[in-house]
Amino acid sequence: MTSYLYIILAAYIVISNITAIVMTVHDKNAAKHRRRRVPEKTLLITAALSGCISMYITMRIIHHKTLHPKFMVGIPVIFILECAAAIALLFAAGVIKMP
Repeated sequence: MTSYLYIILAAYIVISNITAIVMTVHDKNAAKHRRRRVPEKTLLITAALSGCISMYITMRIIHHKTLHPKFMVGIPVIFILECAAAIALLFAAGVIKMP
């Protein structure tokens, strides 16, 4: 049973990161061609749903929204909060124990 949970969690992380990359590249392309853009709120929600690492790296590589503090500061803050929450959950579950 536990191995299924790990597989589901890994699939969720992969899918959310791929979604974040696709949305970021799509928004950059839409901006270049003056088409309808992806709302900033949608990009930030996608980052918050575990796509923050790939979105941040993609934004740096394609130079998209790199001048927006909301993204260049906000996405790393989201990542730090996600890491803190994961560690807290692991402590609560007894997976990590204090020495």
